[in-house]
Amino acid sequence: MIHRFKKRSLDSIEKMAVQATRFVGSTESLLVHTALFIVSFLLYFWGVPFDTILLVVTTIVSLEAIYLSIFIQMSVNRQARKLHAVALDVEDIQEDVDEIQKDVDEIQKDVDEIQEDVEDIQEDVEDIQEEDEIEEKIEKEEDQRIEKIENMLGKLIEEILDLKKQQQKIKEVKKRKVKSDN
Repeated sequence: MIHRFKKRSLDSIEKMAVQATRFVGSTESLLVHTALFIVSFLLYFWGVPFDTILLVVTTIVSLEAIYLSIFIQMSVNRQARKLHAVALDVEDIQEDVDEIQKDVDEIQKDVDEIQEDVEDIQEDVEDIQEEDEIEEKIEKEEDQRIEKIENMLGKLIEEILDLKKQQQKIKEVKKRKVKSDN
């Protein structure tokens, strides 16, 4: 509870410090200060002693400078905290980027390995195609040889049949001859 109250009061004081710093750095502040200095020196013409005017103006200016330096330092501290928070965020982001880079590197390695595997598979496919072509060529040559053998066997069978017919005719002629001789 007390911590929240302190934090709220610090926040409101810091906001006031930021607003005061902004005001002092504005054109309006320049005009107000110029008018106050002119009015304070005009007091001399209304009977206020010059030493008193200088004492009051010097005191006011000194106090204003003290408070302004405090307000400016508060603003600087606030900005430093914000910059520190941003620096932490940047560090976190850098760590994330480093992790992402590592992941990308690992993915690239995986892609390279996959590419090598694809190349190996392509070589295997080419080898298989070559083997298939060789097998097809061998099968074709074997089919041609078998066809030649079948043709030769067909001719041999025809010749055997012709020979059997001739042998049959010879037997018949021999039988006739034997019958005729008898």
